Amino acid sequence: MFELIIYVFDATLTLFVMFMAWKLCFAFKHFKMKQLLSGPSMLEQLPSVSVCIPARNEMHAMAQCLERVIASNYPKLEIIVLDDSSADNTSILIKSFAHAGVRFVEGSALPDGWLGKNHALQGLLDEASGSYILYMDVDTDIEPDTIGQLVAYMTQEDLAMVSVLPRRTDAWRASVLMGTLRYYWELMLHRRLAPAVASNAWMINRHVLMNQLGGFEPLKNYIQPEEKLAGTLMLKGLYRFLLSTRELGVGYEKKWLSQIETGIRLLYPLFGGTVISNTLALGGLMLLNVPTLLLVFGVFSGWTMIQTVALIHIGLFVVLYGLYLRKMHNSDWWVGALLWPAVIMQEMFLHTVGMYRNLRHTVTWKGRPVMAQHGQRSIERL
Repeated sequence: MFELIIYVFDATLTLFVMFMAWKLCFAFKHFKMKQLLSGPSMLEQLPSVSVCIPARNEMHAMAQCLERVIASNYPKLEIIVLDDSSADNTSILIKSFAHAGVRFVEGSALPDGWLGKNHALQGLLDEASGSYILYMDVDTDIEPDTIGQLVAYMTQEDLAMVSVLPRRTDAWRASVLMGTLRYYWELMLHRRLAPAVASNAWMINRHVLMNQLGGFEPLKNYIQPEEKLAGTLMLKGLYRFLLSTRELGVGYEKKWLSQIETGIRLLYPLFGGTVISNTLALGGLMLLNVPTLLLVFGVFSGWTMIQTVALIHIGLFVVLYGLYLRKMHNSDWWVGALLWPAVIMQEMFLHTVGMYRNLRHTVTWKGRPVMAQHGQRSIERL
């Protein structure tokens, strides 16, 4: 009976390896821009863009983010930052960039039924005047060509929305080497009805968002409203997801503890937002930990063929994770790949805590409680 169980584990893990390999091949083939699409001579012909940044207690990263946006070579640009009731000096820092054209917007009181960030996104939408809106998190960095490339790509492909999985621009830190697998799971779970999406940097046609999708009012209590928007537009062929490259230049630096907080908040809705779907996901994470446990067991009880097979499975998962990190890290990706067993154990912990807090409605974001709707990602508009 024990041998039969081991064979079942072996077969299941092999299927996991094959599934992950297929998903990564699909992502590397389809989620990319093949070349730079616009040159300086084309930029004058492109539509205007509003860069909209919601901020709440962001003193640690605001200056670098704004400096990168201001350095953009896109000529038709406005920069709007909404301070969402920060308790630190974020508002003062934002106002200090007024001489560079950054417009400060003070957030209003949070209405009943709204999540804080969603209300901030709606406030920025109300203030924006560009044909396109680039929503950015404060911990996101862009290069001078980034905005022009995104606009040119959306125009060329006739899209209403695009989001970009950012590259890590730092190295040899816990936030890099032990980063959560949030975006790795986005690639693994991508499908037409629930496409991968990145909240760090996403661009959308303002007219479509306001007049055809109804802004953020229908999504006021969804943890990631951009997922719902992407799902709706994907069904119409109007949405694309991109992996950032050195040329596209979308990167981010996020502290390890901030990633932990984000993982606890987002893993539950990412895996379907139901007890059944998340229980199955947790079971899958536990299964991914089995090879490591078998190796530890072999150290104390003696090495057998079981440990050899477990080591092979770990090696395959490390290779796949390494291929992903090589795409998304500037350097030292191989170190993070070798930490795959520890990262998977971390994911199991985050998922367990996230399930517990979601079921007890104790999830928070920036000090505010989150009691969001889950379920289908698309909304019936358009």
